[in-house]
Amino acid sequence: MITRVLVANRGEIARRVFTTCRRLGIGTVAVYTDPDAASPHVAEADARVRLQGRNGYLDADQLIAAAATAGADAIHPGYGFLSENAAFADAVQRAGLVWIGPPVAAVQSMGSKIEAKKLMAAAGVPVLAELDPDTVTAADLPVLIKASAGGGGRGMRVVRDLAALPAEVEAAQRESQSAFGDPTVFCERYLAAGHHIEVQVMADRHGTVWAIGERECSIQRRHQKVIEEAPSPLVERTPGMRDRLMEAARLAAGAIGYTGAGTVEFMADSAGEFFFLEMNTRLQVEHPVTEETTGLDLVELQIEVADGMALPAQPPAAQGYSIEARLYAEDPAKDWQPQAGTVHHFEIPGARTEFGTLGQTGVRLDSGIVDGSAVSVFYDPMLAKVISFAPTRRRAAAILADALARARIHGVGTNRHLLVNVLRHQAFLAGDTDTAFFDTHGLADLAAAPAGTAALSALAAALADAAHNRSTARAFGPAPSGWRNLASGYQTRVFADAAGDEQLIRYRVGRGGIELPDFEGVAVLASSPTRVMLSVDGAELAFAVARYGTDVFVDSPIGPARLSSLPRFPDPDSAVAHGSLLAPMPGSVVRVGAAEGDAVTAGQPLIWLEAMKMEHTIAAPGDGVLAELNVQAGQQVEVGTVLARIEGDQQ
Repeated sequence: MITRVLVANRGEIARRVFTTCRRLGIGTVAVYTDPDAASPHVAEADARVRLQGRNGYLDADQLIAAAATAGADAIHPGYGFLSENAAFADAVQRAGLVWIGPPVAAVQSMGSKIEAKKLMAAAGVPVLAELDPDTVTAADLPVLIKASAGGGGRGMRVVRDLAALPAEVEAAQRESQSAFGDPTVFCERYLAAGHHIEVQVMADRHGTVWAIGERECSIQRRHQKVIEEAPSPLVERTPGMRDRLMEAARLAAGAIGYTGAGTVEFMADSAGEFFFLEMNTRLQVEHPVTEETTGLDLVELQIEVADGMALPAQPPAAQGYSIEARLYAEDPAKDWQPQAGTVHHFEIPGARTEFGTLGQTGVRLDSGIVDGSAVSVFYDPMLAKVISFAPTRRRAAAILADALARARIHGVGTNRHLLVNVLRHQAFLAGDTDTAFFDTHGLADLAAAPAGTAALSALAAALADAAHNRSTARAFGPAPSGWRNLASGYQTRVFADAAGDEQLIRYRVGRGGIELPDFEGVAVLASSPTRVMLSVDGAELAFAVARYGTDVFVDSPIGPARLSSLPRFPDPDSAVAHGSLLAPMPGSVVRVGAAEGDAVTAGQPLIWLEAMKMEHTIAAPGDGVLAELNVQAGQQVEVGTVLARIEGDQQ
């Protein structure tokens, strides 16, 4: 029997595997790199081993040596990194360790998406034809560039202009090399508004293959999933589609002698016709929605299958509905810019369980962070997964949206508003969830904070600050800040909201209480340094206020807000020269596209930054001359770094 498992991964997936191991009486070993030294998964393991270098998770020799050092007899690869690397799977077994994954030959056959498509076509599974990037013509457009060795949106690019193809192929190759250690990419026809449907399979060494059920993962950004659910709305309303999907998934698994947990992914059109995309020879990020609708623990089944256990003839029947939202450290309104920094406080009020199946209507949390966690630029931006289960799909969406809206997330910026707005959108509730959802319904609207939240939250923050100043004042007794015997001018506070807009708050203390000239229908009922009660058109609302330096976080029934307290007298030295291009995130400069003195045009890519294994382009905001270039390839920069400066023609 397996007695101690090393998880060759990090964050949320490591914590997820550890949870099942503890329940089964199996010891745990964590590995970590320096940026992850304080990560929760490191503290929770029975033993931990430090890896050399930020790419230590991709170093098979280090991982296997860590298992020997810590006395592990098995390795679970999680997802991402080396989880679908056949050479790693083979090395694990040659080292005398149990590989909690499929056979090496199966990993190898699916490890190259190019070869996998050929194999599936031969097995009778419908596929989209693979295109060689060197032979793509205008008639083939649009095409999707994909990394042959991995997934998760890395190494993927949509190309609609043939002239842009070479540069996009190079960018995809760099991302693929960085994320998976393999630069191989290929192209296929791009379905702009399809449905991403996948089938969870589980197979043992005794010939039993389960096709457990399907998931729909069509709500995506940059070809990476954002919201997943089981069962699929498209499959639910398309007669006969589920049977055909399950049969195709069993054919795929059987064709490669598969064992363990895996996922067969398809792209489908609105009529229910589908094509094989890839087979992920590992556990998926979205596996909890299958666990919630079946009651299975897929990690437990992985371990038992690796131990030689035989599966029952049939899997349990699915029931109910489950939806998972991926909470990312990113700003959807700013081209999905990744966010890095400290998580001061993280709480999902009402979450019934963490990393375990619910068994009843409610919310589950699978998180890679805790209070005080540092989010770095070196790894994936996913912070946590919030999962709901309910008897109906609409109820599952409602309780998940409510949990996210009430969540207290203080520190690094996230995509929380986007998730809530999608889950409450009428098109989503109707099951109209294709991969063009963000384009169809407008990303700007979907990513927006609730209307009116910023102004009222800024008011609460200003009143809480005033209460804080009163409570810490050493003079003038109990008189409130701003008190005068006669009416005087208003006190003012200025905050910047998450969109960068300024919120000017004016108030003064009069005989009748606090006067608010800019807030009609709003009255102050009570205030303290951390809590403010406002009456808004007769409704009494509580605002919780938390401060971390100049950052202020306000949580209330109208929605959360992140504010920055602006100084009354800005430092002139902090001003940035007109035309400066600032780093929108911490990252590494991977390429520079122009030299000082070059003429540039609006929209021209100038600098490429890599953060969280994705490339981000910094483009010229207008026509002009590149007067200053302050960075070079390979340089690490912090957020706000002046990368370059452009002098416009008018200057």
